[in-house]
Amino acid sequence: MRVIVSAGGTGGHIYPALAIINKIKEEEPNSEILYIGTHNRMEKDIVPKQGIPFKSIEMYGFNRKKILKNFKTLSCLLKGISECKKTIKEFKPDVVIGVGGYITVPVIYAANKLGVKTFIHEQNSVAGKANLSLAKKADLIGVSFESSINDFPKDKTIFTGNPCSESARSIKPCDKKEFGLDPKKKLVLIVMGSLGSSKMNEHIINAMKDLGNKSYEVVFVTGKDSYDDVIKNKFPKNVKIFPYIENMARLMKKTDVIVSRAGASTLSEIIALKLPSILVPSPYVPNNHQYKNAQDLVNNESTILLEEKDFNTHSLIKSIDAIINNPEKEKQIKKNLEKLDTGNSATIIYENIKKLVDGK
Repeated sequence: MRVIVSAGGTGGHIYPALAIINKIKEEEPNSEILYIGTHNRMEKDIVPKQGIPFKSIEMYGFNRKKILKNFKTLSCLLKGISECKKTIKEFKPDVVIGVGGYITVPVIYAANKLGVKTFIHEQNSVAGKANLSLAKKADLIGVSFESSINDFPKDKTIFTGNPCSESARSIKPCDKKEFGLDPKKKLVLIVMGSLGSSKMNEHIINAMKDLGNKSYEVVFVTGKDSYDDVIKNKFPKNVKIFPYIENMARLMKKTDVIVSRAGASTLSEIIALKLPSILVPSPYVPNNHQYKNAQDLVNNESTILLEEKDFNTHSLIKSIDAIINNPEKEKQIKKNLEKLDTGNSATIIYENIKKLVDGK
């Protein structure tokens, strides 16, 4: 199968795209993949390192505050559609897949104009603008949350779950000693996104001072931009600080409680690994979608929700202890997470793409 995949801007789009690519390669090793991404975002560094052919396009999102900048955005969009048409004609894909981000707009639009089959995937419980604008152009739409089905045409929308869940389940767990951890002690993993959050880091740094007398260990992933400032502080011996951890799921498999934002890919991994969590949704994302993502777990009594406005040393430690010192609560959370697990999201996506390509 020949496939063009496009996704960009954040890890929440890129890693699900990579999970789909990996599943296609697993099922059809001779498949040829081309990834189309933006020229100046994360994917330009992440994707080529995976050995995947990468083509970049200059593309920007529309700016509500600086209207004049949208003239350049519109110009890039029209140029991008033209470039994508040329690329599609040369590559001759069986299907074109969009996994979120404004870069997918010219890619899917061009594929639709050329009569190539298209599939788009929505990770969040609140549909992104790019996917909403492409709904009529796509032949098939996959969603990570059942509640998202209503955002798209029902006759071509399917509930797939997030493909990152299957990747997390299959990854080999790490050796705790790799991170200087005691294999016999419980572990709390605190991570606030790939770039971190300076405001949240301040709260967490303060909380660390009160964690020295705890029997469990803590790994605090600061984000690359915040690490140099955070590491200047003095922390208890049971606290380990890292700027970034590659393939976080391998450490998540050794974790007892995770404190994190509520991005769709992270939630899919939490669900797949049946990992008790304390979710702190970012209030700075479009349509407050992280809070709404978290509600699916809250409604199923499978997480503790701690809003940023309520986040402090006392509330964080109280929430951690409420799970880690309560085996019955931990057991119930894991049981509830089991109900939310689609089990084989990447496989579901692959099988439906295959049917689309075969005209079934």
